[in-house]
Amino acid sequence: MLEIIYIYIAILLFILELIYFEAANKFNIIDQPNHRSSHTSVTLRGGGIIFPIALLLYPLYFGFKYKYFLLGLATVLVISFIDDIKPVSNKLRIVFHLIAVTLMFHQLGLFDLSFYWIILALILVIGSINAINFMDGINGITGSYTLITLCSLLYINSSIIEFVVPSFLITSIISVVVFNFFNFRKKARCFAGDVGSVSIAFIILFFLLLLIIKTENFSYLLLLLLYGLDAVTTICFRLIRKENIFDAHRSHFYQYLANEKKMPHLLVSSIYALSQLIINVVVLFWMPYSVIAFVLFLLVSALLFLTMRLLTEGSSKLFGTTA
Repeated sequence: MLEIIYIYIAILLFILELIYFEAANKFNIIDQPNHRSSHTSVTLRGGGIIFPIALLLYPLYFGFKYKYFLLGLATVLVISFIDDIKPVSNKLRIVFHLIAVTLMFHQLGLFDLSFYWIILALILVIGSINAINFMDGINGITGSYTLITLCSLLYINSSIIEFVVPSFLITSIISVVVFNFFNFRKKARCFAGDVGSVSIAFIILFFLLLLIIKTENFSYLLLLLLYGLDAVTTICFRLIRKENIFDAHRSHFYQYLANEKKMPHLLVSSIYALSQLIINVVVLFWMPYSVIAFVLFLLVSALLFLTMRLLTEGSSKLFGTTA
């Protein structure tokens, strides 16, 4: 019976995505190439709206669960979709993100923690949402990387410890598969847009926090390690170069591979997804359950990633020592 419901969900989401394409065409919701872009043709923006829509429709099939999280997701959807149509100020965006994450924390029961832990968690989660958003810059990278992460979480949920209602996680995976059908192409039919990348970041972080709270194992943060390394090292290098880290840019390592090295977008996206899959396998099957192992794995991974960036891009480019 469940299999039939999932098939119906996939068909419904596929139809809704096509309906959105018609609306985006009519109202000119498109991504115009510019000097900061990694693409060269006009493409529909906001195809990732299917991620939040899938979970907001979830109560229709399985009943109303995680209501405060869904309210937060709806909040993220609204401000991000507006931002895709007409850019909004950073301050307004942060206010909406703060409201959304507060609703998520209420769902997770985190307000029982000390005040300073709540503030720190808010900063880290909002920062992570924006970092994941910035990683959406080439065809296929958001969809493929997200699919690996969600499937890893599904394995944990079914084989190690159940931390979320399985159908909630599977519905999210179906939405990503539908999106990938249109985005994981040499010439993408659509881009995720802020509404897609911010929403899927919000969704993934909710699942991860549920898992960490259930297991008290912070090692599961490594399921987002590669994105984290690229985002954090890029921010550090931009600060060293005295750049405004909130301005649009093409400084991520994946962007360097796609733009400067001229590697095909889908190849770069696949490398990131498969690399994260290898990391996940190591974390789930071979890494000891301890804080020391977590810290050592993180430090060694960061050192390897930094070395790779230095050898590939060169210190003069990364540190801004050339004109």
